[in-house]
Amino acid sequence: MYKIMEKINKSEINLLLDLPLPEIISHANEVRKKRVGNNLELCSIMNAKSGLCSEDCKFCAQSSRHSTNIPVYPLKKKSEIIEVAYNAKKNGAKKFGIVTSGDCLNEKELDLISESIYEIKDRVGIDVCASLGALKKQELSVLKKAGLIRYHHNIETSPRFYSEIVSTHTFEERIATIYTAKEVGLEVCSGGIIGMGETWQDRLDMAVILKKLEVDSVPINLLVPIKGTPLESINPISCVDAIRTLCVFRIILEDKIIKIAAGRETILKDFQAMAFMAGANGMLVGGYLTIKGRDISEDWNLIKEIENIYV
Repeated sequence: MYKIMEKINKSEINLLLDLPLPEIISHANEVRKKRVGNNLELCSIMNAKSGLCSEDCKFCAQSSRHSTNIPVYPLKKKSEIIEVAYNAKKNGAKKFGIVTSGDCLNEKELDLISESIYEIKDRVGIDVCASLGALKKQELSVLKKAGLIRYHHNIETSPRFYSEIVSTHTFEERIATIYTAKEVGLEVCSGGIIGMGETWQDRLDMAVILKKLEVDSVPINLLVPIKGTPLESINPISCVDAIRTLCVFRIILEDKIIKIAAGRETILKDFQAMAFMAGANGMLVGGYLTIKGRDISEDWNLIKEIENIYV
């Protein structure tokens, strides 16, 4: 079992759960203002290779073990990846993420993605991130040399709950990939999903482990149960619990980028701006992997609301 960071007082962390919601929101917002200021990081991702994943993650629509009827296609052409990167920049994103299904790449795929990263950096002028599975040190070094800035590899949940949602790879393997990405000089984006049936202690443990790992960016996804997956019948997390979770992550992680990602429209609905009062300072725009996001104009209206909160 992966050890939780000892320097953090566990009893103090657990007290956060007993605070009235307005009080914990106020505390989280103060931490955000003092530790990260008013900068808002906008990211956009591309599902560059979809479906037929051999892993069995219970939350994921792209597993070949589930019947979700999502689009299935091989790795997109370089020209298509570059075009989506252009659109991401046009929509105001500061970082563009290339995402592929599966837990590894073959040599041809690695070469195409490396070439795409190089050309995006050269022609588009947007920072490039990638989420490509459990790559080895040599593969990550190739991507870093091509111009990759940040590697995304979620831990998903706590080590205790991880085996409840994935059996084809371990929590320790996720951690090992994160350390390898850091070893080659890449920034790391790592977070997870809440609302999968985990406990509050699982969420706290997840936040503390991410602090110990010293990741740079933490995306928080809010599970939207997808028909055909083993979690299709789970009751969605409440808006209040989602907001409290964001508060806890900000208070524990202090100066890290905390992004609200998939599920924000469905779970938070008209209270998305409150997530930024709760300490979030980033979000994904332009849609997700298999779930369509809001129109970019709606998100820019939200960004204006956030700017007023941040004043």
